[in-house]
Amino acid sequence: MQASKGLLAALALTALSSAVQAADEVVVYSSRIDELIKPVFDAYTEKTGVAVKFITDKEAPLMARIKAEGANTPADLLLTVDGGNLWQAEQMGILQPMTSPVIEENIPAQYRSSNDAWTGLSLRARTIVYSTERVQPDELSTYEALADEQWEGRLCLRTSKKVYNQSLTATMIETHGAEQTEQILKGWVNNLATDVFADDNSVIQAVDAGLCDVGIVNSYYYGRLHSQNPELKAKLFWPNQQDRGVHVNLSGIGLTKHAPHPEAAKKLVEWMTGSEAQSIFADSNMEFPANPSVKPSAEVAAWGDFKADTIPVEVAGERQAEAIKMMDRVGWR
Repeated sequence: MQASKGLLAALALTALSSAVQAADEVVVYSSRIDELIKPVFDAYTEKTGVAVKFITDKEAPLMARIKAEGANTPADLLLTVDGGNLWQAEQMGILQPMTSPVIEENIPAQYRSSNDAWTGLSLRARTIVYSTERVQPDELSTYEALADEQWEGRLCLRTSKKVYNQSLTATMIETHGAEQTEQILKGWVNNLATDVFADDNSVIQAVDAGLCDVGIVNSYYYGRLHSQNPELKAKLFWPNQQDRGVHVNLSGIGLTKHAPHPEAAKKLVEWMTGSEAQSIFADSNMEFPANPSVKPSAEVAAWGDFKADTIPVEVAGERQAEAIKMMDRVGWR
């Protein structure tokens, strides 16, 4: 009898030890470039002793993988870019609510899921880039104005296949309605100087090379290129400052539905929304902190202040399908 009790006690101790060990690791499925997030995870491990294991892939395969793994997934968190992708993950049923007063205090509501399924971590402005040789800043005003005849044969765009442009279009539909937005998109397509590009870097380089005079890009792409080439003949412009403001999207994170270590994962996210981690994001990624109490890096701050659109980012997901169909109708490939 005593031996049996001893065995049970030993088994219980082993189980408790295993649980503690398991909680000392958090697994993140991430679509972000490794070098952009590793400094954040390394800092957390150094601070807490909790190892962060991250597996990197494109967002669609990662979401499909979490769905297929179901209750057997090792993933505690999904880290990806754009509110449209995070909304899609939420609709797929692969995320669960992560309620936290800490996160709510750190991150404004417009950058979080209304159902607490995910939260933003860093922000990026999708804004206008222009040639400093052929365009004067006072010629620019709004995204919508790029559809005017003035810009015929002078505009460069990235493909509509990328979620960044889908989200911009979705928020324009929310603001202007479908009919007016479609007319704007038709004007953009009509004003293209070249075929659409595969990425934002190519748009900026085309403006710099004189293939076009204006384009629409995410701000951090400009930051990275400018740091490599300070003589870049292109500059950012903040549009719509007299009305709704600049379109802002984000990178964000959500707790998976079957997370093996939900509490440990939540503690990591809470820390990632705090000042220490937000400063690392700001310094290494050339993005804006999602926590408004944290300042951007000096280089990002040098681009100047702007008013941001206050539309909740999840609208980008809610209207994503509508936006994709519209972009296809107007011939934005």
